[in-house]
Amino acid sequence: MSGGMTSRPGADPHPIVLFDGVCNFCNRSVNFVIKHDRRDYFRFAPLQTAKGGEIARRFGIDPEQLDTLVLVENGRAYRKSDGALLVARRLGGLYALAYALVVIPPFVRDWFYDWFARRRYRWFGKRDECMVPTPEVRERFLTD
Repeated sequence: MSGGMTSRPGADPHPIVLFDGVCNFCNRSVNFVIKHDRRDYFRFAPLQTAKGGEIARRFGIDPEQLDTLVLVENGRAYRKSDGALLVARRLGGLYALAYALVVIPPFVRDWFYDWFARRRYRWFGKRDECMVPTPEVRERFLTD
């Protein structure tokens, strides 16, 4: 993995996905992960919430920088393509095959990640507020 990870003590038993809660693409991605996470492995928190911001700051990440997905797992924070590829790997099945992209140098992967992130609002739009999880998955979202 690239330098996109930061270590901190106190690993959580469930990996946490921090995401831009008003980004339509990000919300669709979270819903995709929820649907395909058959083991209920992941927990989620929008970066705009107090809890999401607190977790981001714990790893030295500015929660105002909404251009990245962050996966917090085993006391480490994985950003951008590192985080996305690890999420795909943890989903298993055919999705895990995406992890093979880790052979591409991180600076190349993250260049494409940043290019896409800069355009995501224009292409997919954004909401006025963070998504409200359905009652079926509410327990998987970290609350303030």
